[in-house]
Amino acid sequence: MKRTNQNPIDEPRWLKFLLIATAVAFLGLMLVIPLISIFVEAFRQGWQLYIASLTEPDAVSAIRLTVLTAAIVLPINVIFGVSVAWLLTRFDFRGKQWMTTLLDLPFSVSPVVAGLMFILLFGSYSFLGGWLESIGIQVIFAVPGIVIATLFVTFPFVARELIPLMQSQGSSEEQAALVLGASPWQMFWRVTLPNIKWALLYGIILSNARAMGEFGAVSVVSGHIRGLTNTLPLHIDVLYNDYNQVGAFASASLLALLAILTLILQHALSWREDRKYKQALASHSEKNNFSTTMNKKTNEETA
Repeated sequence: MKRTNQNPIDEPRWLKFLLIATAVAFLGLMLVIPLISIFVEAFRQGWQLYIASLTEPDAVSAIRLTVLTAAIVLPINVIFGVSVAWLLTRFDFRGKQWMTTLLDLPFSVSPVVAGLMFILLFGSYSFLGGWLESIGIQVIFAVPGIVIATLFVTFPFVARELIPLMQSQGSSEEQAALVLGASPWQMFWRVTLPNIKWALLYGIILSNARAMGEFGAVSVVSGHIRGLTNTLPLHIDVLYNDYNQVGAFASASLLALLAILTLILQHALSWREDRKYKQALASHSEKNNFSTTMNKKTNEETA
């Protein structure tokens, strides 16, 4: 009887190659070709016109506002994300399931609907919005409204990256630190933060990418005021509607470059984490082999 090394549950080779070809074709058609076309269109009329499109006053204002919004939103997301992740993974309380559900609300609500909610809440004809304007604080059609709308669509990212990791790690190391006399602050900086730093950084990267690329909610609350409340995605929309394709694709290439850098950084972090995990496994295996060898020698000498 002939034996084969092939696993009976292995799929045929042709099926594997067919799936690979389908996946590559789909990704090329939906991602790679459109991404390349953005850069081709951006540089179609030369490097000088590309630079001029990114350095004109409205573009500079849009880039500056986008960076400012991300710089305000990210620290808030970090503080909120770590706090919520710690709360949901370390404590049991009434309403915990509801809080977990509400954390996913920005993923299920359309950004346009979120923008309309903030207009109803902070608009000139609402009680809260009217009171804020009476003391000189304008939210809608101003930078505060853009920051609030961006914060709404980005705040789950950090928490959602931390919660699964903190649940799998448990709290044994933190409890040991407290038993040994560490204060809660020392426990956080010396035990919790080193254990979650890569997931935290990964959440920050995703949150930053979404903050810089958000269009729907920001479009509703900004008012599209050129040079004042247009972020980079809104600036692209305005240029495209004005048939300024070079300027629109130049600004779009800047956002696309940001997305590529985000993916590279994400991949680098994943690679580093995998390498660290494999090194830890190899070190643990070497220790076990050494321990087994020493025990075997001891048993032989005793015998």
